Amino acid sequence: MATTPAPTTPRTAPPPTRSVLRDPAFLRLWAGTTASGLATWALPFVLGLAVLHRELGAAGLGLVLAARTAGFLAAVAVGGVLADRHSRRAVVLWSALAAAAAAPLLALGLDRSLLVMTLAAALAGAGQGACRPAFQALTAEVVVADRRQQANAAMTMAVRTSTLAGPTMTALLASFVGTGTLLLGIGLLWLVAALLPGRGATVPGSQSSAPRASLRAEFVDGIREARRHPWFLAGLGALTAVIALGYSATGVALPLVSRDRYGTGWVMAAAMTAYTVGALGGALLTARRRPRSQGWSAFAGLAAYGFAPLSLMLPVHPAVVIAAYVVAGIGIELFNVPWFTATQREVAPDKLARVSSLDFLLSYGLAPAGLALIAPAIGTFGATPVLAVCAAACFLVPAAAALVPTARHFGRTPGSQGVSRSAP
Repeated sequence: MATTPAPTTPRTAPPPTRSVLRDPAFLRLWAGTTASGLATWALPFVLGLAVLHRELGAAGLGLVLAARTAGFLAAVAVGGVLADRHSRRAVVLWSALAAAAAAPLLALGLDRSLLVMTLAAALAGAGQGACRPAFQALTAEVVVADRRQQANAAMTMAVRTSTLAGPTMTALLASFVGTGTLLLGIGLLWLVAALLPGRGATVPGSQSSAPRASLRAEFVDGIREARRHPWFLAGLGALTAVIALGYSATGVALPLVSRDRYGTGWVMAAAMTAYTVGALGGALLTARRRPRSQGWSAFAGLAAYGFAPLSLMLPVHPAVVIAAYVVAGIGIELFNVPWFTATQREVAPDKLARVSSLDFLLSYGLAPAGLALIAPAIGTFGATPVLAVCAAACFLVPAAAALVPTARHFGRTPGSQGVSRSAP
């Protein structure tokens, strides 16, 4: 006997995803993060202007910048623990306010007290370091999972645009106002970063009144969480190698090559601009691009930085150097944006800030060590062999990291969003 088949529910396409740029909560967070990034970039540049105006000596500049780096490294791990223990919004507020308070102290010490400037720079670095992992975790609270890659790309584009336009704007302002006023302007940017972002969702356990473990124990707990994700450890190792070797080698060698091989400084300026333009293009690409093997694509992008030191060791036309820096810039954002997005997706929400702090601690922390080693190595062995070793490391270390289990998709399965790792 024939039966009538049950009617089936027609399949309808899911509603289109609204752009993250139309979300007021994200726009507030985006503006605050952009202000903090611009303030972070502007401080060394403005202090460099102080040296040009003879308000600060070259040795004093080195001391002040070293103090800022020390403050950053001392605070970034603590900031990660506090951002998982308390409200991420509160950590952003107080750390950015600390950085804002450092700006008038820097202006006060300018041409008067190097000690005051050194202490103020350490405070500025501490504020910057404490807010970095909090901002990263706050993005996961404010933006839903399927729009986070677009959100991270928008963050990156804002920072790169600031880096590209910032020198011109600052130099223009310096024609009308003094260095002290520019330092106060940096403080205003930190006030925007402190006050503008809204409150994110509440992370389970972050507001608990139960007795908490020590800061050290909770940081170690964050390390344990990071170890649960082989792709994260592999990516962090590859990123650290590229920054400590590749970035450091090109940072030292590019001015020398521009001067000695090409006899002009414009090659250095053009290459640095090309890198930023390439990074902008990479961020635009990743805003929409969803490769099937996300991790492998990201590691290939990271390895592309090797073309920068490779171009500096060969007697090529300046256009080849500039093209290599464009490729390196595109590649770094093909890594950065999926990397941040995967961390926000895969890591347990109540440990996200601590795991993010490991990223900033190693990538930022080992960069000065790389610079300290690369410069004397070039002086001893010459630029070409040092650049060759660093280029090889940039190509080979990400390739090795891509072989680690779970590295192909930056997670246990393609698009994995396990219950313990999804955003609230």
